[in-house]
Amino acid sequence: MLVYIDGKLVEKAEATVSVFDHGLLYGDGVFEGIRSYSRRVFRLRAHLERLYDSARTIMLKVPLSAEELEAAVLETLRVNKLDDAYVRVIVTRGPGDLGLDPRKCTAPTVIIIADKIQLYPKELYEKGITVVTAVTRAKHPEILNAKLKSLNYLNNILAKIEAVNAGAAEALMLSEEGYVAECSGDNIFLVKKNSVVAPPAYLGALEGITKAAVAELARGMGLDAREEPFTRHDIYNADECFLTGTAAEVVPVTSVDGRQIGGGRAGDVTKRLAAALRKLALSEGTPY
Repeated sequence: MLVYIDGKLVEKAEATVSVFDHGLLYGDGVFEGIRSYSRRVFRLRAHLERLYDSARTIMLKVPLSAEELEAAVLETLRVNKLDDAYVRVIVTRGPGDLGLDPRKCTAPTVIIIADKIQLYPKELYEKGITVVTAVTRAKHPEILNAKLKSLNYLNNILAKIEAVNAGAAEALMLSEEGYVAECSGDNIFLVKKNSVVAPPAYLGALEGITKAAVAELARGMGLDAREEPFTRHDIYNADECFLTGTAAEVVPVTSVDGRQIGGGRAGDVTKRLAAALRKLALSEGTPY
């Protein structure tokens, strides 16, 4: 495997950064996870726009133009000869000293990794996954805005640890007010009658690229796809529940906090949206 680091493609074993890089020392940086299907990158520009938005928010200047970064992503995929891949694009503050001051960092570090990923076993896309509510709350927008996809993921990792300790696949994260925000690594939707509902971003949910695509597909099917606050009570009584994410795609949830959701298997709406997302990903995208 070849990894892109600051304009060079190097072997995986040689892909290193300085121990003084503030991405390592403080989680000071931004990233994106992107998927390719049959040598086409799904919504690459949307992902890169979000990366640059995140970088602007933390006053981190990406040393490449959007066009240059897009070309670097495509080249990394080509040289690794991957037809279907997961791409991680990372921009760190770069090497500095042991202090917090970002002005001490000499130059940002740009990393692109292209590899395979399988977040959940194939059978769970039919059987569904188990979710538990984490004690760890979603990030409050006034502390760290969820629209900012930064390298500081400790909050989500703590929630994931709670899921692992409970024997569940994912952890549900609530806002400070007790509304459902997101899961540790995915967005969440519930289905009730003709409605497909996701939490709004202001509750601490990431504005997911896959989330937006699924909402578009649901509207195309004549479903009422919208964002509005809801609680765990609404999930417990939903007809269906599913998660979305770049790595997860569309995965059904069949148990939340010990309550069976719907029929205890992937519901019809979930399966239709999963198939439609895969079809969309195969029909559009940036070729390489």
